[in-house]
Amino acid sequence: MSIDAEKLQGWIGKRQEVNERLAAWAVHAWNATLDREDEKPKEGDPLPPGAHWIFFHEAARTSQLGEDGHPQRGGFLPPVELPRRMWAGGRLQFLKKLAIGERATRTSEVMSVAVKEGRTGPLVFVTVKHEIAGAEGVAIVEEHDIVYRGWPSEAEKAKQPPAAPPAAEAVWSREIVPTPPLLFRYSALTFNGHRIHYDHPYVTQVEGYPGLIVHGPLMATLLLDLVRREAPEKRLTGFSFRGMSPVFDTAPFHVNGTPKDGGADLWIAGPGNYLGMQATATFG
Repeated sequence: MSIDAEKLQGWIGKRQEVNERLAAWAVHAWNATLDREDEKPKEGDPLPPGAHWIFFHEAARTSQLGEDGHPQRGGFLPPVELPRRMWAGGRLQFLKKLAIGERATRTSEVMSVAVKEGRTGPLVFVTVKHEIAGAEGVAIVEEHDIVYRGWPSEAEKAKQPPAAPPAAEAVWSREIVPTPPLLFRYSALTFNGHRIHYDHPYVTQVEGYPGLIVHGPLMATLLLDLVRREAPEKRLTGFSFRGMSPVFDTAPFHVNGTPKDGGADLWIAGPGNYLGMQATATFG
């Protein structure tokens, strides 16, 4: 497939602004989805790290969705004519407090669009910068990497994923059972219609995967949640993550972490100890 790089780069600098109230019920539902035993959050409580991902979503009409469940291409994001869109990773800075119940504004800008040729065909990488501001000013700065690619080749399907660090290196660890209700709830909270997360016939018969795919932001959220569980006294100031291999609902996986000076190394280990995601947390 030929990709018109010049056309896509015309989206660089495109901006979008969304204003929303950080509703307490949504955070309560988010905590329940993560199987936390927290008391029901109240207005004025700090917004937990990662909970901003359940807000500021585009509400495209159902008739405007593509076959894969995503909004049709060509709105805020460039109209990349490749069938698969994935979260590749991101970098976040937590600068100030956001309070549950307050109104906040997310300002987004397309920072870069890069077309590359991979071993299995063309790839398009898009980086979007988000700034989320509340009553105290800009509270979160996020750079979000998105990758677009073609249908998986047989060689890609057969490729062995990278190995995760040995399980014995994990000081913190939780087993996660990726049930369809967990994936559905996260899709609903983030208004994500992408069918690979809830439509088993579609993801296996059309996209050729062995099962439902665990969302990239859900895996990142689970790593942030591990830090919140294991080091609740720490103030998180930074978080960077990178998706390494898909994780499916076909077996449990582990979210792992090892504290280090000034932060923690984090990773997700799939069955057989392959690396699904790697991340770093920074404490202030």
